[in-house]
Amino acid sequence: MIDDPGADDHVKPYVHDTLDTRSLHFSLTEIQSRMQLLRPDALDLEYTRTMMGWLLFKPQPERIAMIGLGGGSLAKFCHRHLPQAAIVAVEINPHVIALRDAFQVPPDSARFQIIEAEGGRFVRDTGQRFDVLMVDAFDAQGMPAALGSRRFYDDCLDVLQPAGLLVVNLHAGHRHCPVYIERIRASFGENVLRVDDRDGSNSIVFASKGAPLRRAASGPLRRPVTLAAEPWKQLRGGFARVVTAMDRRPQALDDPQFAAG
Repeated sequence: MIDDPGADDHVKPYVHDTLDTRSLHFSLTEIQSRMQLLRPDALDLEYTRTMMGWLLFKPQPERIAMIGLGGGSLAKFCHRHLPQAAIVAVEINPHVIALRDAFQVPPDSARFQIIEAEGGRFVRDTGQRFDVLMVDAFDAQGMPAALGSRRFYDDCLDVLQPAGLLVVNLHAGHRHCPVYIERIRASFGENVLRVDDRDGSNSIVFASKGAPLRRAASGPLRRPVTLAAEPWKQLRGGFARVVTAMDRRPQALDDPQFAAG
């Protein structure tokens, strides 16, 4: 077995501030995470709002796991707006974790924890089971290959509660993106939905364990009763994209490359 790398083996990210934002970078060309300085718990990047579309399927989760911390945008949003949920965020890079205070990530508590570990090993070894597992893990070279393997997605299936949800952020333009989606489908069957963001740079894949993907409330898009007005304002656009994908899905069940435009 290969030991986990030490801190010196990980690339150190850096922080860039503008007048109203703070962002996390490994390089000048790509933003890993971005925070609004006056609204640190808000989801500033579109793809993160789409990832939260799982609330349409499971509006009252009790246990959430996240592979990849970054600037903590998703962790902070869930911590603030889903007070009934226990959250664990798994991050392999200690330099990223060291920036948690700069991005106002909450301290560890009875319902929130950051674990320094490799994501694939965590889902393989943990004895916990989760209602939702979110995977948004990129380093200086992109998404680690281990987090796109069939073994990893099989382990994700195993770590979920019955009818639990996997949500994965992929780079839509990456040459292996179709392969990763096929592997998710191989693990989860036909209970898979892909939603691309407006500029086509991110693909969000939702996959359900066992049960078909069905919205908690049918009909026109309305604010879930469990979601307050402020987070609903943030998420409404992302939710609409997920609903559009759901409405179009029957005509594309046999097409693994289907995406909502």
